[in-house]
Amino acid sequence: MTKSKFRPLHDRVVVKRIDAESKTKGGIIIPDTAKEKPSQGEVVAVGPGGRDEAGKLIPIDLKVGDRVLFGKWSGTEVKIDNDELLIMKESDIMGVMA
Repeated sequence: MTKSKFRPLHDRVVVKRIDAESKTKGGIIIPDTAKEKPSQGEVVAVGPGGRDEAGKLIPIDLKVGDRVLFGKWSGTEVKIDNDELLIMKESDIMGVMA
């Protein structure tokens, strides 16, 4: 997905999940039915930010390409150009991986 195809509004970000491992360290293959949804992903688009009570723009502290962690039930799942993505508020993101 290219950045120009979808632009989130306000303090929302678009995240593409990073696939979970399909095999354990010991070599056991995990079937799709037993896998949990991954709770990390890559930021593919960011909104301009939110506004404070005075109307001043507070920019988002994330950029496209950041690898982030988020809660298991965070965001709204959408499909854009055959990509499965999540749209969530910046506050749903717990942190950026270094």
